[in-house]
Amino acid sequence: MTLGPLMVDVAAQQLGAEDREVLAHPLVGSVLLFTRNYADPVQLTQLTGQIRALRSPPLLIAVDQEGGRVQRFRDGFTLLPAVRRIGHLYDQDHEAGLELARRHGWLMAAELLASGVDFSFAPCVDLDYGLSEIIGDRAFHARAAVVAQLAIAYMHGMRAAGMAATAKHSPGHGAVVADSHLALPVDRRELADLSEELTPYRRLIDNGLPAVMVAHIQFPQVDPQPASFSRRWVSGVLRGELGFQGAVFADDLSMAGAASVGDITQRAEHALEAGCDVLPVCNDRPAVRLLLGKLRRQPDAATGMRLVRMRGRHGPDRARLMASAQWQQCRATVESSMAAPALRLDSGGEA
Repeated sequence: MTLGPLMVDVAAQQLGAEDREVLAHPLVGSVLLFTRNYADPVQLTQLTGQIRALRSPPLLIAVDQEGGRVQRFRDGFTLLPAVRRIGHLYDQDHEAGLELARRHGWLMAAELLASGVDFSFAPCVDLDYGLSEIIGDRAFHARAAVVAQLAIAYMHGMRAAGMAATAKHSPGHGAVVADSHLALPVDRRELADLSEELTPYRRLIDNGLPAVMVAHIQFPQVDPQPASFSRRWVSGVLRGELGFQGAVFADDLSMAGAASVGDITQRAEHALEAGCDVLPVCNDRPAVRLLLGKLRRQPDAATGMRLVRMRGRHGPDRARLMASAQWQQCRATVESSMAAPALRLDSGGEA
């Protein structure tokens, strides 16, 4: 059975009968875990094992584990700083900032892989203009060139651990005030004015970026459709102009920012037509049920090959990982950064 385009959630810390039924459906290809799915590393390893045992090839398993405000698994995992800390350190010492980015990415990835999670939706490469509260300290920096350097180092750390990176939120969420979880943000700039937002993606793609998440943000001067549903953005700019060949994830279709496109079936169809490979639909099981009955999608060989790259390379178990010198060194570096004073970014007055 091939992996389908839908990414869904599960209800609790163990799979229930309804979860098993949904995950067995051929339209489902991946699972996104949340805080409610986590008690401790032992339980998480059991849950990911249950999910993997359901299908062949196994479903992909993902989580949002950026650090700071967005870290779903905490007790039993290293508490990771928001990546703005990395930007602060870079402003003081470029090499130290790059090394912290690599170690932060490696540590995040290695700990998840040891518990059976394939990938985290990271890094966030939005620019911090000081406008978007939902982004805020999730951004490395205000300057595109710095974000690109740090994100590449972060991606290399993830890759060394065995995890594929997903850059988000394309084309860029930093210059809008509205939170796409709650409303449709609108950015009225022309495409020519968005070169800074696209710089991190250009650089990451040149370095083999495996995946991108596209945001529910409308750029009416480029396309009336939100970017996640726009063939102009996904197939034209991202795949065409930027030459991206990896997997494209839409942001969660249950978010309010997606509502302007229509009902859940229309959202899914528009996202697929735009060129998205994976459609997350979480925290709305009735919508998932509706899609499983209505969505018609033939297996796509190109999508299948892209998703293969998202499979985590699972290494040592948790005990051996934590006994390793690399884990101890990376943890010490990350923990020391948490104790550093919060400094204002050298942003040229932009943040």
